[in-house]
Amino acid sequence: MQGLVFTGHKEVELREFTKPTPGPGEVVIAVKASGLCGSDLHQYRASDPSGCIVGHEPCGTIDSTGPGVDPRVAAVGDRVTIHHYAGCTVCDQCRAGWFQLCRRTTIRYGADANGSHAQYMLAPAVTVVKIDDSLSYEAGAAIGCGTGTAWGAIQRLGNIGGNSLIVFGQGPVGLSATMLATAMGARVIAIDVEATRLERAIAFGASATVDASTTDPHDAIMELTNGRGASHVLETSGAARAGASALASLEPWGRVCFLGLGGAPVELNVRSLMRTQATIMTSWTLSIVELARCLEFITERDLPVSDLFSHRWRLDQAEEAYAEFDKQNAGKGVFLFG
Repeated sequence: MQGLVFTGHKEVELREFTKPTPGPGEVVIAVKASGLCGSDLHQYRASDPSGCIVGHEPCGTIDSTGPGVDPRVAAVGDRVTIHHYAGCTVCDQCRAGWFQLCRRTTIRYGADANGSHAQYMLAPAVTVVKIDDSLSYEAGAAIGCGTGTAWGAIQRLGNIGGNSLIVFGQGPVGLSATMLATAMGARVIAIDVEATRLERAIAFGASATVDASTTDPHDAIMELTNGRGASHVLETSGAARAGASALASLEPWGRVCFLGLGGAPVELNVRSLMRTQATIMTSWTLSIVELARCLEFITERDLPVSDLFSHRWRLDQAEEAYAEFDKQNAGKGVFLFG
């Protein structure tokens, strides 16, 4: 089979790999869709990427199962996505479904082990989550990471129904947050520097938008909240300026969650925040338990996750796909397999 590898400095290469064979407790997924994630760009731009098959947003069908896999967990033909981390499975974090917080070791698919930009992918059966027949494979791929990451952060913020939620960044994760929060009954104010992304935010349910390239986000938030400030804020862009605006815009008792992985750090001035009683938190994707709940929520409400995708590619178009995705000015991209 062919798999995509980053070779350094924004260069990619399709290489030949042997189709994996599942061992005890493992499954092989016939990949139907593999999403491009913003976190891929850190490896794509690096000088010394891992050399693994990249990609960590797979969705497809179970091709084969290894010894000891309970068919109730995974059976040949099942439509599935995966929680794209593996852990020891026995520590308290793994048993709670937080494989990425494993106390012993964490494997990140697409970085520490072969990922999903290939026709087949090997994974532990415990990472498999079934998807409903009504969901497209590309939607399942998005929910497995980008959209699921937005869900995880919203769950960290708590009950947002009936409240205003400021979402900094309207890339695929931010747009997912806008879509999910709107479905939960929140009033979403979307912030970005790209006009096209703000237009998409309106389509996904945002009540108001702020173009941070021409308007100071803090001033706009204060105006849109009648001078109160923001009660709930989600920072998805990773930009230091956005992080500073998010903190400065909190109202007393406000809650902010950071999940964007940017370059420069966000400075935290405890003195200026002390009297706000603010709650400041981070979120790293989501547990496998919450992944299943996210899938259920989206399926029951028939949310338009597939509309997140602005580009669909074949694997042999990988060079063009990542060059386009690297611009970070459009929606989500995905490789589709026949």
